[in-house]
Amino acid sequence: MSPPRQTDAPTAVSAEDRAVLPLLAGEVAALPIDKLIGVGVRRAAVLREAGVETIVDLLTRIPRRHLDRSRIVSVAQAPVGEEVTLIAEVRAVQAPPPSRRGRRGPPFSIDVADDTGSLRCVWFQGGRYHTFEPGDVIALSGRVEQFRGQRQVSHPEYEFVHDDGEGELLHTGGVVPLYGSSAEMKERGLRSRGFRRLIAAALKAWVPHIETQLPAGAEARHDLMPLGEALWGVHFPADLVHAERARRRLAFEELFLLQCELENRRRALCAQEGASFARSVDLVPRLLQSLPFELTGAQLRCIDEIGRDLAATAPMRRLLHGDVGSGKTLVAVCAALCVVEQGWQVAVMAPTEILAEQHFHNVRRLLAAVGLEDVVLFKGGARAALKRELLHGLASGATRLVVGTHALIEDDVEFARLGLAIIDEQHRFGVAQRARLSSKGAGIDLMIMTATPIPRSLALTLYGDLSVSVIDELPPGRQPVRTAIREPARRDRIFGFVADQVRAGRQAYVVYPLIEDSEKSDLTSAEAGFEELCREWLATCRVELIHGRLPAQQKTDVMARFAAGEVDVLVSTTVIEVGVDVANATVMVVEHAERFGLSQLHQLRGRVGRGTDDAYCILIAYPTDGGEEWRHRLEALCETTDGFILARKDLELRGPGEVLGTRQAGMPELRIAQLLKDEDLMEPARSEALREQVGMS
Repeated sequence: MSPPRQTDAPTAVSAEDRAVLPLLAGEVAALPIDKLIGVGVRRAAVLREAGVETIVDLLTRIPRRHLDRSRIVSVAQAPVGEEVTLIAEVRAVQAPPPSRRGRRGPPFSIDVADDTGSLRCVWFQGGRYHTFEPGDVIALSGRVEQFRGQRQVSHPEYEFVHDDGEGELLHTGGVVPLYGSSAEMKERGLRSRGFRRLIAAALKAWVPHIETQLPAGAEARHDLMPLGEALWGVHFPADLVHAERARRRLAFEELFLLQCELENRRRALCAQEGASFARSVDLVPRLLQSLPFELTGAQLRCIDEIGRDLAATAPMRRLLHGDVGSGKTLVAVCAALCVVEQGWQVAVMAPTEILAEQHFHNVRRLLAAVGLEDVVLFKGGARAALKRELLHGLASGATRLVVGTHALIEDDVEFARLGLAIIDEQHRFGVAQRARLSSKGAGIDLMIMTATPIPRSLALTLYGDLSVSVIDELPPGRQPVRTAIREPARRDRIFGFVADQVRAGRQAYVVYPLIEDSEKSDLTSAEAGFEELCREWLATCRVELIHGRLPAQQKTDVMARFAAGEVDVLVSTTVIEVGVDVANATVMVVEHAERFGLSQLHQLRGRVGRGTDDAYCILIAYPTDGGEEWRHRLEALCETTDGFILARKDLELRGPGEVLGTRQAGMPELRIAQLLKDEDLMEPARSEALREQVGMS
């Protein structure tokens, strides 16, 4: 799904990318924009290119912000340096003669006055001339300036009013909406003034025909204003407080409709028939008894929630998320054993070969404790003979658990009885890939895992059609990672500290943003950094380089040697962001940390602190002209190790779109609601949706 956003600028939207909620009901719901008086063929074409195809699109194109022009003063009271609104009479018009081509001519100006004084309004060349006549009464808004001893207002907003100062004020004299506009719309003559006129015309003509889609009594239950009042109020409010109340009223209805859509999807899924897997009475108890530690309460709760889903006949659709190192893999293995115990197969799909291999080794180690050895690793590039053997094992049912990459969704991969598909780091897969794995059998249970904590508002919006399990505890004994920001001038001390850690028997990571040097970037690459470290600070250490372009077997060998303690320092790109679990690694150094996202940095930090020794994450930041956002990210990382707090901070800094990456195909676009700002509306909107669905059942 695309990120919720204020519609601050009508930008080009493709028809294929416009999945929107039916926010308004009634006669107006599907009327094309050219049904509005004042919208001809050319203007309709401009609006459609900006995504405004219907009357509803126009009415729900809410302002980017509002200007408070409600302060109306006399000319004498208008203070220099402040923006004010005046009601005055045009006394004189100074229209300049046409200028020679290419030369800047004098400005167009008018003198206006009321009973208290006069001032000048000026429009410099570049726009069309304005049609004023002496005696016209206008309302004008702008900033008062002092120029050559005379007060003036440059390029004021204005509109004509009656002699007594009364009239319909859209651009002055109240709280005025600013919509913004694309350059193309401006070129074609549709600016904020024109947009306001269209909005006002649409509100007058169609608000009486618009119906709310909220259940009866919902407005009273949640103290919401009527829909028509909200539509007027979000565009032309009495004050800024009224504007926000109106926006939130519309946001509530939008979130309600979204939750109805998600609940419909969930119910459609529940109507399907799938296999029922009873609780494990053998393999899971034996596995838990073999562990040298107790599971956390959060892990046990998630295992119970997943167990209930597996026991139902409707296919499971569950999201399992938690912080780095919270023990998601063990929970997933318990779910897999429930299915395997009853003779069905399980597939685990990871986005990278390194993560798939890490899962494979961890799963195989856990299953060995209960005597299961028929788990295989399936990834691209396997030798033909090995691939035939693997395919036969899956198709015959001899292989009961497979861990692999996206190679698992290839056409030639068939399963005898696939009962459960587990997808790790789901945000790195497209929805189509998830669907292809689910299509490898009938009524397959699906569990999605992610090590990126998701704020509840986001989970309810993007995964509202899934059940959600959260591991919100870390296993006891996990060491907090000390995190610090350092300047490049301290690199000699930083890598001296890394060398000290290696001499003490520990291991370290050094991460770079690029694989190799580029003429287009001044960033240090992993290859250049590797050579520098081997030549200077870490010359006495065993240092290896790993990145995504290395052959698969070489990456596997490097990681195996690092895990075995045969490599002291691993120089890498973000290929080690997830899934790498080496308890002896105590130091994570990130070069050019300002170039990484907050969630990515948190994932990288999660590679250390997995043992009992003190752990450190050192963020080397280089000066940047990109503002202070990068500093806020790094400081947030230093302040907390709580992934849920950081996920929320990441959402605030970057917005939902960037946090999630590619939108989920088929998910509606939120036009009005904002996930953080309207987080408190999510639960009541969901409860109204559930109430509505129960009433319809």
